[in-house]
Amino acid sequence: MEPTKDQKIWQVVLSIPEGKVASYGQVAGMAGLGRQARYIGRALGKLPEGHSVPWYRVIRSNGQIAFPEGSPTFVLQKELLERDGVEVKNGKINLREYQWQP
Repeated sequence: MEPTKDQKIWQVVLSIPEGKVASYGQVAGMAGLGRQARYIGRALGKLPEGHSVPWYRVIRSNGQIAFPEGSPTFVLQKELLERDGVEVKNGKINLREYQWQP
C-alpha cells in the first residue's frame, strides 16, 4: 500500500540525523510534495501519541523556530534541539552549520 502524504513527511523527518535540522520546504521537496511547505507543519501536528518522529528538527527556511518565542512548544523545541547538540541563539539556528545536507 502506498504511504499517505503524512507518512511520507514523517519518513523524511525520521531520517534527519541528530545534530541537524531541515526546513519545512526542504522536507516538502524530499517527500515529493514540491512547494507545499505549509502542509509539513500540519502533518507534524497530526503525529500520533507516543511517536518517535523528531518533529523538533524541522524549522523555518530562515533558521527560526516557528513557534512564538517563550511559548511552551518553543521552549520544548529549543530544549530538544540543544539536547541534540544544535545551538539555538535568539530563537534561530545557524543553517550553514546545522542544516542537513543528505
